[in-house]
Parts: sequence; C-alpha cells; structure tokens
Amino acid sequence: MEQQTLKITGVLSDPTRFSIYQYISRQHRDITVQEIADTFKIHTNVARLHLSKLEDVAMLVSETKKTGKGGRPSRFYSLSNEVISLQFPYRDFQRLSEIAIESLASFGEEGKKALIATGEKFGYESAREFVSSLGGEPEHMVPAEKVKFIEKIALNQGLNPEMNYDDEKHEIVFRIFNCTFKELAPTSLGVCQMHHAFINGIFRFFFGDIKLKEEGNMFQRNEMACTYTTVVVDS
Repeated sequence: MEQQTLKITGVLSDPTRFSIYQYISRQHRDITVQEIADTFKIHTNVARLHLSKLEDVAMLVSETKKTGKGGRPSRFYSLSNEVISLQFPYRDFQRLSEIAIESLASFGEEGKKALIATGEKFGYESAREFVSSLGGEPEHMVPAEKVKFIEKIALNQGLNPEMNYDDEKHEIVFRIFNCTFKELAPTSLGVCQMHHAFINGIFRFFFGDIKLKEEGNMFQRNEMACTYTTVVVDS
C-alpha cells in the first residue's frame, strides 16, 4: 500500500503529466501519443513516456488499434476504471457508504424514499453553498448563466460533465461521464436513484420545481455516460 502510494504521488508530481491526465479525463474518447504531443507541444517520445508512467500506476489503460488510414496500428490511451485514493492517514469512506446504504435498504421502501429525499436535499444545498461562495444570485441569472453554474458545480463534484442548452427549445441535455458512486451503484439498492435526486436538487436550486428525465445510464447497455434532459421556463 505505502509503496503504491509513493509511486502514484511520484507520477503525479510532474505538472505536465498531471495536466495530461486531466486533459484525457475531459475528452470522453481514446487519445493517441501524437495528440498529446501536439496538444502539449512536446516530442512524441516525451509524450509516450508520460503516458506510460500514468499507465504503470493504473490511471490509464491502452490498446493497439488500426486507424483505418493504413500503416502500422496506433496505441490509444483512455482512463482506467481503477479508483486512485490518497489519504493520510487511511480512511475507508467507501465501506462506510456501503454500511449506511445497506442500513437504509433494510427499511425497505421507506429507506429508499429517505435515501432519495436526502440525495435531493444535499444536491440543493451543495448548489446553494457554491453559488453563495461566489456571491451569485440565481434569481438575477438568465438560463444560460444558470447552466454555466451547474456545469461548474458538476466539475467540482468530479462528474466530468457535458452540458448543452438549446435557447429556442429551453431544453437542457446534461451528461455525466464519471459517476462518483461507480463502485457502489451496480450492486447497492437505490444509489442511482439517490444520485439522480442529488443532481435534480442542483437543478431545482436554479430552476425551481423541474424534473430531470433520465435518457441513458452508464450501467445499462454499456453506455459511456448518464444522460438527463429537462425543459426550463425563463422566468
């Protein structure tokens, strides 16, 4: 455990390497060595070294694929499914979450309702605290400004979001490419519903009594993201 922690901190201590990891985490697709070299204006050998070190600590995975343009196959890099957690001293908050969720699940339908209600409350409060810290006032914002704030909150929550707002239809399409409860959601009762409620609480803070409609779920049909849509009214 300690040796792996030292190895990870050593890999991430390089500012360029850390920036490369952040760049890849935002792309939602496979990345080549050449793209990293071009983006960061470094030699391909240096780009390959950075990517290899990130792969060595399981932060990235790679595979060789043909590009369809002829020539030799290229190596493509993407985020791994490994969770990197650095804590001093060690704390097991994932286990605590499992205990809490299973305890609520033992109360049946009432426990599930409590989980969803709590999720929405925390989503609403996280939005309120974030906006308050920046001195913002939602009642003075147009919808496009509110959408930008929601995107910032989602970034802060590590959701790796993508947001599109159609001004004519007043429709928002909201996608998250990282579930912060990914390890619990597939097996723990109600986690997806709770997280949906959490996100709905964020939207409710800005737009009032609206509901997000789930269009896609990353744990179903092997989708890359959870996708939500909603229609808002400009008040």
